[in-house]
Amino acid sequence: MPVSHDFKVFAGSSNPVLARAICEYLKRPLSKADVARFSDGEIQVEIGENVRGLDVFIIQSTCPPVNDHLMELLIMADACKRASAASINAVIPYYGYGRQDRKVAPRTPITAKLVADLVAGSGVSRVVSMDMHAGQIQGFFNIPSDHLYASPVFLEDMKKKFPNTDELVIVSPDAGGVERARAYSKRLNTPLAIIDKRRPRANASEVMNLIGDVKGRDAIIVDDIVDTAGTLAQGAAALKEKGARRVFAYAVHPILSGPAITRLNESVLEEAVFTDTVPLSKAAQGCAKIRVVPTDRLFGEAIARIHRAESLSSLFV
Repeated sequence: MPVSHDFKVFAGSSNPVLARAICEYLKRPLSKADVARFSDGEIQVEIGENVRGLDVFIIQSTCPPVNDHLMELLIMADACKRASAASINAVIPYYGYGRQDRKVAPRTPITAKLVADLVAGSGVSRVVSMDMHAGQIQGFFNIPSDHLYASPVFLEDMKKKFPNTDELVIVSPDAGGVERARAYSKRLNTPLAIIDKRRPRANASEVMNLIGDVKGRDAIIVDDIVDTAGTLAQGAAALKEKGARRVFAYAVHPILSGPAITRLNESVLEEAVFTDTVPLSKAAQGCAKIRVVPTDRLFGEAIARIHRAESLSSLFV
């Protein structure tokens, strides 16, 4: 894959394994950046290579600890800006604070927009992210934003695991995910079902009803984020009650906080498939129901095409 040598790839501390895999795909080393802490916890960054006049790509998920990783990204971008980089591209596999994308009650913030302003204000000239919680978050940035999708990776895996798609049904875990689930069902030519979920408070959900027929089929729940896994566990139980033969889940970002692993282990799910946008905790790595599929080729190809000023849309045809 011909790539010229006038760009460099750096990484914060959020997901070094993914960053190294992306660089392996690009056939170039991960550039040197020292990210350290002062004794009081302040983040200290030093870019260890010349970036003057170069395109810089900073790979950093804003996954837990969210605030630390966000600040690392902002400080690294500022360091590159002051070192006269030609462009600074923030590759954010998981965009934290994305769930706060609108006012859900009086006197509440739109934090996804605030974070977008912070990222742009730090000197970032382009943002690349994967499966943001809501498509409109792209519009929160006053700089170019490229929105990648895990669908090519997931669809390839689904077709291998479920060669007979006649026995499948794709399930949206809530009304907000219908568009995503419909895209998968269209590509696989399967029926679509929707779980009607009511959320009385943050990180709490209650399944109320199921729209669609899942009886006798293998049900695949598709989602963007699994945090405490309450939605997933309850949704899987509801599908089983309605006659689903087996229940699987494909979700992009494995946040898996709090009781998530316990809930997955105790759920009726056969398997939960995630991407590597967020590194798994030790507890998650020990969960037999969890499997991870890589995204390094997708991010690597996106970086190469951005550098060559080529289209990204053909990656998702």
